[in-house]
Amino acid sequence: MRNGKRTSLEDVARKAGVSRSTVSRVINNDPNVKTETREHVLKIIEQERFNPSTVARSMVTGRTQVIGVVFPHEYHVFFNDPYYFPALLEGVADMATRRDYAMLLWVRQSGEDEGIFYRRILQNGLMDGVIIASDSKNSLVNYLADMQIPLATVERPSRNPEHVSYVSIDNFAATRTVIEHLISLGRRRIALVAGAVDNMDAQDRLEAFRQVMGEAGLPNDLIVYGDFQRDAAYQATKPLLDKNIDAIFASSDMMAQGVYAALQEAGMTIPDDVAVVGFDDLPTASLLRPALTTIRQPIREKGAVATGLLLDIVEGKQTEARHVVLPTTLIVRESSGVVEKTKTHSAS
Repeated sequence: MRNGKRTSLEDVARKAGVSRSTVSRVINNDPNVKTETREHVLKIIEQERFNPSTVARSMVTGRTQVIGVVFPHEYHVFFNDPYYFPALLEGVADMATRRDYAMLLWVRQSGEDEGIFYRRILQNGLMDGVIIASDSKNSLVNYLADMQIPLATVERPSRNPEHVSYVSIDNFAATRTVIEHLISLGRRRIALVAGAVDNMDAQDRLEAFRQVMGEAGLPNDLIVYGDFQRDAAYQATKPLLDKNIDAIFASSDMMAQGVYAALQEAGMTIPDDVAVVGFDDLPTASLLRPALTTIRQPIREKGAVATGLLLDIVEGKQTEARHVVLPTTLIVRESSGVVEKTKTHSAS
């Protein structure tokens, strides 16, 4: 801006000695612009403090530079988890910012009808694409796909996964690593505190638990459900305590906290009486006493990768669905009885 007058696209073009359309292509990251031309125009833009309006840019690109991030859970689920969802959101925000996009967050209000929630999302005209941060077997994926709205999911979607770009982890391999670790330590009566019944990650870990325990010739029916919540896991653990268990696999660290509370209330010692393994490696895992053995998954990276997948679709860089599987690592601490080196499972 000079002398109170807002710098225009034409002003930048004149200063740079290029056409207006060239400046527009530079602003919108057109790959066909020569490197030296791009650098020259960007230098003029910086000198002139030129800031193209969002409306003008959207008219040129057909994009708003806004993506939606949908958490298909009610507020209490989102805000009662101080680690997983914030870390995921941090990854989304970082990648969106690096690629010059804003973020619109969608969380269901308490008691809000699921259909009304989806309708609000679908009727919004500001978003170039949508990230679904947890599938929960909802129908929003199908609605978005039918409307040809760019989409990426965190977790493998429950419906038509071959047609949707997503980032996930190998829950089967991670669960196998946990069970084999416990078996190697002599544990045989291993129970599972499973996550939410409508969550694909939780269902994969449940199915893997049954399979691996069955392969080992061990009972695979010592299963309760903790809904990924500390208090629910605390209540769910109590019926297990008279079943002669010697280990518990909690399929989230948040639930492992509830398991600890139930065991300690009953006067049972971790790991002497019951070994405990969690999943996520949240910051609290190493602070528990005894420190929690757990599966570390790259939560923040999952958010960043999902955002990259979505923006590649939005910007026309990718037309086919892409599936990214990130590695997990078993972090062995005192709660399983023996401290040893960590074991990483690489993505397949």
